Amino acid sequence: MLIRDVEKCPEFLSGDNAILRELFNAAKEDIAPRCSLAHARVKPGQMTQRHRLKTSEVYYILEGEGEMQIGEEAEKVRPGQAIVIPPNSPQRIRNTGKTDLVFLCMVDPAWRPEDEEILS
Repeated sequence: MLIRDVEKCPEFLSGDNAILRELFNAAKEDIAPRCSLAHARVKPGQMTQRHRLKTSEVYYILEGEGEMQIGEEAEKVRPGQAIVIPPNSPQRIRNTGKTDLVFLCMVDPAWRPEDEEILS
């Protein structure tokens, strides 16, 4: 049985400026799911850099308020919502609230640095 505690996973700043704790990543370890799962935070008033992944991604909002932009579309997001981000779609998320925007990021197949491009 493989169980990870988010508080025990090292925190790091991702290429798009989200604060991540990677829970699982099949590309880095021998686990059955071929996806990766990360816990992300964006501080109030902050926004991730516009970026795109070669793979599909799902965000699941846990806490806070924000605005998700995929391509030219932008929508408000809140806890309990899941957002599907198609492969190669320019994306970013902005924290519009007064507390951290906290969400899970699931990438399938597993996230690899070479599959991510930071856009201007």
